[in-house]
Amino acid sequence: MVTVPGGELRRRLGLVDAVTVGLGAMIGAGIFAALAPAARAAGSGLLVALAVAAVVAYCNATSSARLAALYPSSGGTYVYGRERLGEFWGYIAGWGFVVGKSASCAAMALTVGMYAWPEHAHAVAAGAVLGLTSVNYVGVQKSAWLARVIVAVVVTVLVVVVVASLVHSPGHPVEVSSTDVTTTGVLQGAGLLFFAFAGYARIATLGEEVRDPARTIPRAISIALAVTLVLYASVATALLWALGPSGLAQASAPIADAARATGRSWLVPVASTTAAVAALGSLLALVLGVSRTIFAMARDRHLPHVLAAVHPRFGVPHKAELLVGVVVAVTAATVDIRTAIGFSSFAVLCYYAVTNASAATLSRAEGRPARLVPVIGLVGCLVLAFSLPVLSVAVGAGVLAAGAAVYLLRKRRSHDD
Repeated sequence: MVTVPGGELRRRLGLVDAVTVGLGAMIGAGIFAALAPAARAAGSGLLVALAVAAVVAYCNATSSARLAALYPSSGGTYVYGRERLGEFWGYIAGWGFVVGKSASCAAMALTVGMYAWPEHAHAVAAGAVLGLTSVNYVGVQKSAWLARVIVAVVVTVLVVVVVASLVHSPGHPVEVSSTDVTTTGVLQGAGLLFFAFAGYARIATLGEEVRDPARTIPRAISIALAVTLVLYASVATALLWALGPSGLAQASAPIADAARATGRSWLVPVASTTAAVAALGSLLALVLGVSRTIFAMARDRHLPHVLAAVHPRFGVPHKAELLVGVVVAVTAATVDIRTAIGFSSFAVLCYYAVTNASAATLSRAEGRPARLVPVIGLVGCLVLAFSLPVLSVAVGAGVLAAGAAVYLLRKRRSHDD
């Protein structure tokens, strides 16, 4: 075994692995956790909301790719904000990512439980978190391999559901009706759907473990986002056709309900099993991303430095991974999934606001994207964040403010000493 010197991680992931990690995060979250809540908010304007979310996600992906190529280290926007805007904004981004994505992990774990064993969803969710933490602990290569299998299964089954829904279900016209569509509803739906797109950040947060990061990271982000957008649009259209806007809004398991509407009974258990598998894939990538950000923040002593330890045999930040596993398992055993999604969406949108603000400071020589890209991304993130339900905004803002207060208090004590 190769010992990792100086607390650095080994670069073992290629383009396919990096793309797969991003797809595993996005596809599980988007299809099985965000479509129905977004339909409740946006009504027949769901596809419009999806387009809005995609534009913001594209801007964020472009900004993330340029920054990741310049700063190919673990931590994502925590590193970008620190280097481009100052230590405080890097800390706020890292804090928002850790707390927001921890909530995302809990939501994905609960999705696994709801599809696998609804009567004991919380217990299954906690067990899933602990199981995947064990996979991550023995090395990220094994995690990437598992994610590749999960993504292949999920995409295959979703394509079958899409085709069956369009061909065999009774059919509802897919059109925007002015009776159930409002600007606020579409923006709120876009904010919830953005929760689904945010998985490409997992690629950036694995910056220290990707080979040739300046070339691999931008390509992986673009490919993962494009594939996911095509899949999302296809599935959303098929579900609107099979269930109608109101039916999709009320569905607790929309993919399974769409399969049921086709009259193909064999497809229902296949879709339900796939939902659990997809959520596992998303959970796998989410836990990877959160642990790497904690690792980076601990290395800079914004979190306890003991969390910056790298396992001498497996080459992973094992103490950070164990902490994430325990916290998320406890959260998944106790929280409500809708609360987790709303809070996560607000925190992650604020995180990407810092990403775009950081990208706006790049010079042309440093690979700055077209000037409008980070501007649209920044404004879009803030608009979508504050269009979310009032409770989500209030709780999210309170948690971010608490993190800022801790940072400022620690800086004052350091200055006094």
